[in-house]
Amino acid sequence: MAITTDMIKTLREKTGSGMMDCKKALTETNGDMDKAVAWLREKGIASADKKASRVAAEGIVDAYIHAEGRIGVLIEVNIETDFAAKNEEFRRMVRDLGMQVAAMNPRWVSKEEVPAEELEKEKTIIRNKALNEGKPEKILDRIVEGSLNKFYEENCLLEMAYVKDDSKKISQLVKEMIAKIGENITVRRFVRFELGEGIQKKEENFADEVMKQIK
Repeated sequence: MAITTDMIKTLREKTGSGMMDCKKALTETNGDMDKAVAWLREKGIASADKKASRVAAEGIVDAYIHAEGRIGVLIEVNIETDFAAKNEEFRRMVRDLGMQVAAMNPRWVSKEEVPAEELEKEKTIIRNKALNEGKPEKILDRIVEGSLNKFYEENCLLEMAYVKDDSKKISQLVKEMIAKIGENITVRRFVRFELGEGIQKKEENFADEVMKQIK
Protein backbone atom coordinates (compact mmCIF):
# COMPACT_ATOMS: atom_id res chain seq x y z
CA MET A 1 0.00 0.00 0.00
CA ALA A 2 1.31 3.46 -0.90
CA ILE A 3 2.06 5.59 2.16
CA THR A 4 0.88 9.17 1.64
CA THR A 5 1.97 12.41 3.29
CA ASP A 6 -1.52 12.81 4.77
CA MET A 7 -1.29 9.37 6.40
CA ILE A 8 2.07 10.25 7.91
CA LYS A 9 0.72 13.60 9.15
CA THR A 10 -2.33 11.92 10.73
CA LEU A 11 -0.17 9.36 12.52
CA ARG A 12 2.18 12.09 13.72
CA GLU A 13 -0.74 14.04 15.18
CA LYS A 14 -2.01 10.90 16.93
CA THR A 15 1.31 9.92 18.48
CA GLY A 16 3.62 12.93 18.47
CA SER A 17 6.31 10.76 16.84
CA GLY A 18 8.77 11.99 14.20
CA MET A 19 7.90 12.02 10.50
CA MET A 20 10.40 9.30 9.58
CA ASP A 21 9.27 7.08 12.46
CA CYS A 22 5.65 7.51 11.35
CA LYS A 23 6.53 6.63 7.77
CA LYS A 24 8.42 3.52 8.89
CA ALA A 25 5.54 2.45 11.18
CA LEU A 26 3.01 2.78 8.35
CA THR A 27 5.29 0.91 5.97
CA GLU A 28 5.82 -1.91 8.48
CA THR A 29 2.06 -2.23 9.07
CA ASN A 30 0.98 -1.82 5.43
CA GLY A 31 -0.77 1.47 6.12
CA ASP A 32 -2.97 0.21 8.98
CA MET A 33 -3.28 3.28 11.26
CA ASP A 34 -4.18 1.40 14.46
CA LYS A 35 -1.39 -1.12 13.99
CA ALA A 36 1.03 1.70 13.22
CA VAL A 37 0.12 3.43 16.50
CA ALA A 38 0.72 0.15 18.37
CA TRP A 39 4.01 -0.38 16.49
CA LEU A 40 5.25 3.07 17.48
CA ARG A 41 4.26 2.56 21.10
CA GLU A 42 6.03 -0.77 21.28
CA LYS A 43 9.19 0.65 19.74
CA GLY A 44 8.90 3.84 21.76
CA ILE A 45 8.50 2.14 25.10
CA ALA A 46 11.46 -0.07 24.28
CA SER A 47 13.57 3.04 23.72
CA ALA A 48 12.12 5.09 26.58
CA ASP A 49 14.80 3.91 28.98
CA LYS A 50 17.45 5.37 26.65
CA LYS A 51 15.89 8.80 27.12
CA ALA A 52 16.02 8.51 30.91
CA SER A 53 19.57 9.87 31.09
CA ARG A 54 18.59 13.12 29.36
CA VAL A 55 18.08 16.17 31.56
CA ALA A 56 14.45 17.13 32.14
CA ALA A 57 14.44 20.62 33.64
CA GLU A 58 11.17 22.04 32.31
CA GLY A 59 7.68 20.78 33.16
CA ILE A 60 4.89 21.89 35.45
CA VAL A 61 3.81 22.03 39.08
CA ASP A 62 0.16 21.01 39.17
CA ALA A 63 -2.40 21.12 41.97
CA TYR A 64 -5.09 18.50 42.46
CA ILE A 65 -7.81 19.39 44.96
CA HIS A 66 -10.44 16.87 45.97
CA ALA A 67 -13.92 18.16 45.08
CA GLU A 68 -14.84 18.97 48.66
CA GLY A 69 -11.49 20.55 49.45
CA ARG A 70 -10.55 17.78 51.87
CA ILE A 71 -7.37 16.61 50.15
CA GLY A 72 -4.86 18.70 48.23
CA VAL A 73 -1.81 17.61 46.24
CA LEU A 74 1.02 19.60 44.69
CA ILE A 75 3.14 17.61 42.26
CA GLU A 76 6.14 18.56 40.10
CA VAL A 77 6.75 16.58 36.90
CA ASN A 78 9.68 17.51 34.68
CA ILE A 79 10.15 17.20 30.92
CA GLU A 80 12.93 18.31 28.59
CA THR A 81 11.41 21.32 26.82
CA ASP A 82 8.94 24.07 27.62
CA PHE A 83 7.14 23.27 24.35
CA ALA A 84 6.49 19.67 25.43
CA ALA A 85 5.40 20.87 28.89
CA LYS A 86 2.41 22.53 27.16
CA ASN A 87 1.32 19.23 25.57
CA GLU A 88 -2.26 18.49 26.65
CA GLU A 89 -1.69 14.74 27.07
CA PHE A 90 1.35 15.40 29.23
CA ARG A 91 -0.68 17.78 31.40
CA ARG A 92 -3.52 15.27 31.72
CA MET A 93 -1.03 12.65 32.85
CA VAL A 94 0.33 15.04 35.49
CA ARG A 95 -3.22 15.67 36.70
CA ASP A 96 -3.80 11.90 36.90
CA LEU A 97 -0.60 11.54 38.93
CA GLY A 98 -1.90 14.15 41.36
CA MET A 99 -5.14 12.22 41.66
CA GLN A 100 -3.15 9.02 42.27
CA VAL A 101 -1.27 10.68 45.12
CA ALA A 102 -4.54 11.96 46.61
CA ALA A 103 -6.18 8.53 46.45
CA MET A 104 -3.29 6.26 47.43
CA ASN A 105 -1.14 8.51 49.66
CA PRO A 106 2.33 7.26 48.66
CA ARG A 107 5.25 8.19 50.86
CA TRP A 108 7.95 8.42 48.19
CA VAL A 109 8.22 8.88 44.42
CA SER A 110 10.38 5.80 43.79
CA LYS A 111 11.86 2.89 45.70
CA GLU A 112 15.29 4.52 45.34
CA GLU A 113 14.05 7.32 47.62
CA VAL A 114 13.18 5.02 50.52
CA PRO A 115 15.65 5.89 53.32
CA ALA A 116 18.09 3.10 54.19
CA GLU A 117 17.00 3.10 57.86
CA GLU A 118 13.35 2.76 56.82
CA LEU A 119 14.24 -0.15 54.56
CA GLU A 120 16.22 -1.91 57.27
CA LYS A 121 13.38 -1.43 59.75
CA GLU A 122 10.92 -2.98 57.27
CA LYS A 123 13.25 -5.92 56.58
CA THR A 124 13.57 -6.58 60.32
CA ILE A 125 9.79 -6.53 60.76
CA ILE A 126 9.29 -8.92 57.84
CA ARG A 127 12.04 -11.29 59.01
CA ASN A 128 10.80 -11.39 62.62
CA LYS A 129 7.21 -11.94 61.51
CA ALA A 130 8.31 -14.87 59.31
CA LEU A 131 10.32 -16.40 62.16
CA ASN A 132 7.38 -16.03 64.54
CA GLU A 133 5.22 -17.86 62.01
CA GLY A 134 7.72 -20.73 62.00
CA LYS A 135 9.15 -20.14 58.53
CA PRO A 136 12.54 -21.86 57.97
CA GLU A 137 15.56 -19.55 57.93
CA LYS A 138 16.71 -20.82 54.52
CA ILE A 139 13.76 -19.16 52.80
CA LEU A 140 13.77 -15.92 54.79
CA ASP A 141 15.62 -13.98 52.08
CA ARG A 142 12.97 -14.91 49.50
CA ILE A 143 10.20 -13.92 51.92
CA VAL A 144 11.87 -10.57 52.62
CA GLU A 145 12.33 -9.89 48.90
CA GLY A 146 8.70 -10.67 48.09
CA SER A 147 7.37 -8.62 51.00
CA LEU A 148 9.58 -5.66 50.09
CA ASN A 149 8.12 -5.65 46.58
CA LYS A 150 4.67 -5.33 48.14
CA PHE A 151 5.99 -2.59 50.44
CA TYR A 152 7.25 -0.65 47.41
CA GLU A 153 3.93 -1.12 45.58
CA GLU A 154 2.05 0.31 48.55
CA ASN A 155 4.38 3.23 49.35
CA CYS A 156 6.21 4.34 46.19
CA LEU A 157 4.27 6.24 43.52
CA LEU A 158 6.08 4.78 40.51
CA GLU A 159 5.63 1.21 41.77
CA MET A 160 1.89 1.57 42.41
CA ALA A 161 -0.86 0.18 40.20
CA TYR A 162 -2.48 3.00 38.24
CA VAL A 163 -5.90 3.71 39.79
CA LYS A 164 -7.53 4.19 36.37
CA ASP A 165 -6.04 0.98 34.94
CA ASP A 166 -4.62 -1.42 37.50
CA SER A 167 -3.09 -3.60 34.75
CA LYS A 168 -0.18 -1.15 34.60
CA LYS A 169 2.12 0.55 37.07
CA ILE A 170 2.60 4.31 37.25
CA SER A 171 6.14 3.79 35.92
CA GLN A 172 4.66 2.22 32.77
CA LEU A 173 2.23 5.12 32.40
CA VAL A 174 5.18 7.52 32.45
CA LYS A 175 7.15 5.39 29.96
CA GLU A 176 4.21 5.37 27.56
CA MET A 177 4.12 9.18 27.66
CA ILE A 178 7.89 9.32 27.09
CA ALA A 179 7.38 7.13 24.02
CA LYS A 180 4.51 9.27 22.74
CA ILE A 181 6.17 12.67 23.23
CA GLY A 182 9.77 11.59 22.61
CA GLU A 183 11.24 13.39 25.63
CA ASN A 184 12.41 12.22 29.02
CA ILE A 185 9.88 12.72 31.84
CA THR A 186 10.62 12.50 35.54
CA VAL A 187 8.31 12.74 38.53
CA ARG A 188 10.39 14.92 40.83
CA ARG A 189 8.37 15.43 43.99
CA PHE A 190 4.94 15.80 45.53
CA VAL A 191 3.32 16.88 48.76
CA ARG A 192 -0.11 15.80 49.99
CA PHE A 193 -2.30 17.65 52.48
CA GLU A 194 -5.33 16.16 54.17
CA LEU A 195 -7.84 18.32 56.02
CA GLY A 196 -7.31 18.12 59.78
CA GLU A 197 -4.26 15.89 59.41
CA GLY A 198 -2.68 15.40 62.82
CA ILE A 199 -5.77 16.65 64.65
CA GLN A 200 -7.73 14.08 66.62
CA LYS A 201 -11.13 13.80 64.96
CA LYS A 202 -13.76 11.40 63.74
CA GLU A 203 -12.25 8.75 61.47
CA GLU A 204 -12.99 9.47 57.80
CA ASN A 205 -11.50 7.77 54.77
CA PHE A 206 -10.98 10.60 52.29
CA ALA A 207 -8.89 8.38 50.00
CA ASP A 208 -11.99 6.24 49.39
CA GLU A 209 -13.89 9.38 48.42
CA VAL A 210 -11.23 10.22 45.82
CA MET A 211 -11.42 6.68 44.41
CA LYS A 212 -15.21 7.00 44.06
CA GLN A 213 -14.73 10.24 42.14
CA ILE A 214 -12.29 8.51 39.76
CA LYS A 215 -14.81 5.75 39.04
